[in-house]
Amino acid sequence: MLRETQARSILNKSAIPGIDYTINPYVGCRHACLYCYADFMGRFTGHREPWGTFVDAKINAPEVLARQLRRTQLGCVSLSTVTDPYQPIEARYRLTRRLLEQFAGTDFQVSVLTKSSLVVRDLDVLQQISRVEVGFSLTALDPAIARQFEPGASSPTQRLKAMRDLSEAGISTWLFIAPALPYFADTDQTLGALFIAAKRAGARSVLVDGFQFYPKPWSRVRALLKSKYAKLVPLYEEVRRNPTPFRLSLRQCVEAKVSTHGLPARCVF
Repeated sequence: MLRETQARSILNKSAIPGIDYTINPYVGCRHACLYCYADFMGRFTGHREPWGTFVDAKINAPEVLARQLRRTQLGCVSLSTVTDPYQPIEARYRLTRRLLEQFAGTDFQVSVLTKSSLVVRDLDVLQQISRVEVGFSLTALDPAIARQFEPGASSPTQRLKAMRDLSEAGISTWLFIAPALPYFADTDQTLGALFIAAKRAGARSVLVDGFQFYPKPWSRVRALLKSKYAKLVPLYEEVRRNPTPFRLSLRQCVEAKVSTHGLPARCVF
C-alpha cells in the first residue's frame, strides 16, 4: 500500500547520541526486514497492514525542510532513523535526493544510513555537501541469508559495491553491522568476513549493534528460524532470557577484529 501524505515538520530533534536531528522522508519500508524495530510506526499512522507492505511518502518534505533550515541551528542530521531513505519507492519519488539538495553549500553535517545501492545515484549531490558520510547496514555476506532476513534490500554484493563506489569518489563511508544476529553475524568467521569486506570497500569505521528482542520483530525472526533453522530457536531463546554472555562475547570478538584488521569499530549496545 502506498499513500502520499503531507508533513508539518520533517527536521526533528533527536535523542540519539551524536545526532542532533533526524529526517524520515517515508513512513514504512519495503525492505521488510524481519528484525526491524520500526514497525511501531504503524500504530501512529493507522496502518494495520503487515510490516513491510506499506509506505507513506511525505511528498512535501523538501519544501518543509527548506523552511525549517532557515531557522535551525547547525548540527548533525541523520537520514534516516525509522525508515530507509533509499528504499525502492525513492527511485520514483526522489524525496531523499531533493532533501539532500537542501544541504548543499551549508555547514550541516549529514549522515545517511541505508541498505540500498540506490544511494550511488545521488553521488553528485553528496559531493556538494561539505560534511557528509554514508553508512551501509549489513547483517550477512551470504546472499541467501540476507534475502531471508531483509527480502527487499539490495544484495550484500550490491551494497558493498556501492560503498566502494562512494569511497573511491571521496565520500566517507562506514559499515553498520545491525543487528549482529546470533549465530549468523557474531562468530569469529562471519564477523571477520564482514570486517574484511568493509575494509576492501573503503569503509573508514564499523559500528555494531546486537539484536533487540522486541515482541513483533522477535515473532517474525522466530518464525523464520522455526521454518529454516529449527535448531537455533532454543539458542535464541537463551540469548533472549540472558543476553549478557552473548553481548560480552560479541564485544570481545569485535575488539579482536579491530586489532586484526586495523579498522576502527565500536559497539552500541
